[in-house]
Amino acid sequence: MGKTTETSKEKFREWYRKLMTIRRFEEKVDEFFRQGKITGAVHTSVGQEAVAVGVSAALEERDLVVATHRGHGHCLMRGADLKAMMAELFGRATGLCKGKGGSMHIVDVKRGMLGAMGIVGAGMPIAAGVGLAIKMQKTGQVCVCFFGDNASNGGPFHEAHNVSSLWKLPVVFVCENNLYGISVSVKKSTSVEDIAVRAKGYNMPGVVVDGMDVLAVYRAAKEAVERARRGEGPSLLECKTYRFLGHSRGDPPYGPYRTKEELDSWKKRDPRLLLIKQGELSPEEVERIDKEVAEAIEEAIRYAEASPQPDIKVALEDVYV
Repeated sequence: MGKTTETSKEKFREWYRKLMTIRRFEEKVDEFFRQGKITGAVHTSVGQEAVAVGVSAALEERDLVVATHRGHGHCLMRGADLKAMMAELFGRATGLCKGKGGSMHIVDVKRGMLGAMGIVGAGMPIAAGVGLAIKMQKTGQVCVCFFGDNASNGGPFHEAHNVSSLWKLPVVFVCENNLYGISVSVKKSTSVEDIAVRAKGYNMPGVVVDGMDVLAVYRAAKEAVERARRGEGPSLLECKTYRFLGHSRGDPPYGPYRTKEELDSWKKRDPRLLLIKQGELSPEEVERIDKEVAEAIEEAIRYAEASPQPDIKVALEDVYV
């Protein structure tokens, strides 16, 4: 990429700040999880941040997002408050969901984050339903649905894609293909090399994107979002990416199901490094942003740790059966 203009350079600074906010947030969350300060299950997206940053950059404030169990980055990119996010993972009353949702069920409806989904593939039918509501109400919004590579092998994927295409719903399906469903390689679970080709079966565009490149993701997402907003129906974006940490619950970064050599080769394509190069960010700019992000994360941690535990009296509030 050639020399950036001042306008585009400012955009790269913004994207870098967002990427590093996700990374530092999740690195701290992983640390606290291992220490037992955060309970339940935690799934980080360290290494995959370019997908959340690039897609969110293509959305308007009014648009809606359905995320996965690995959804911290999606929530942060919709503008969720950093302190409330951290407090939620600590299970505190000041959290986004009053400490009741935790990592896998984090929601911020006011900012268009309709929720992370603990069940693999569960978000796709919900996104189709949201798309139908948007179309019926004629609000002009777009719903983006994130899911993992292994979710593309389940019935919800095919049902949601079929009905969304049939009814031309304003939905953009984003597959974050990090090559593994927990510990199972996509080569052992998926019959096609590119999940995006499955879009052909539903008469909709399918695009393979470098999921380590914020700019590439943004360009592809922008086109898909604009298409959906024009009433031309859904698209499927497959973002080839990689998680640098384990799946969850003490799962190591490498071994026994993936090698250190594989991890190291992907780390050379760190979206952070590419963004610095593309935006021609100086070492001074990078250091300043890194410092500001670290300070914001520490402030969020202090807020979460100082926040009260939920009162047992409110345990059944906000629960719908």
